[in-house]
Amino acid sequence: MIKLQRRCLLILVAVLLLSAQPVAAQSTQDLAKQLSNPVASLISVPMQLNYDKNIGSDDQGERLVLNLQPVVPVELNEEWNLISRTILPVIKQDHVPAGTSSSGTGDIVQSLFFSPQTPGSHGWIWGVGPAFLLPTASDRLLGSEQWGGGFTAVALKQNMGLTYGALMNQVWRLAGDDDRQKYNALFLQPFVSYTTASALTYSLNLESTYNWTTEEWGVPVNVAASQVFRVGNQLLSVGAGLRYWADSNAGTGEGVGFRITLTMLFPR
Repeated sequence: MIKLQRRCLLILVAVLLLSAQPVAAQSTQDLAKQLSNPVASLISVPMQLNYDKNIGSDDQGERLVLNLQPVVPVELNEEWNLISRTILPVIKQDHVPAGTSSSGTGDIVQSLFFSPQTPGSHGWIWGVGPAFLLPTASDRLLGSEQWGGGFTAVALKQNMGLTYGALMNQVWRLAGDDDRQKYNALFLQPFVSYTTASALTYSLNLESTYNWTTEEWGVPVNVAASQVFRVGNQLLSVGAGLRYWADSNAGTGEGVGFRITLTMLFPR
């Protein structure tokens, strides 16, 4: 089943690339730069497919996760924006844990960033706000069955096509099933990307997660490239890349996986 879904997504990406029509280079370059900024004033709907294997103590598990990640900025006043970033995972996994198979939605992570409309001192862009874990998993194997809350922050700088910075959040358990492992996780994502004049972006990031309860890291290194196109009247960004697990545990993959992204853009 996972192999079939993977092939269908690859075919979809190929069709989009073949039918895409480039738009003015300057406008797409600006949009591509905004996509590298987590708190940009740009409405977008990223869809991110991740595939990992060698999951579990016997290395037999595999997981396909489609993250739906709508980003909606709201202008609060002339100085501040509120950026809503939602992550809803749709998961298909086999042998996680061993001998099981499950599919459905996972837990939602909701972040809200309060961010100045203009860069601060020395050109730094930043945002800070609350983060929430919502127990929306359709199967107990796909979620924590707990409510969580904490904070999130991001800081970055953009110059001459280069974007670099870091995003983080810390979420603690607030309520939920007492029989499940207590949720207490730190997420760290240092990132760097370069956008060319033709709106082609090369990116590198580490999506490190530390479980304070089990004292374990999960660290995938992601390398990818993406391009902004116009398909009809719709602006899109299509990308692909590889991920390598530099550090892993029983709940993460091992070795090499892949990532495919499709983002719908709605510039204002």
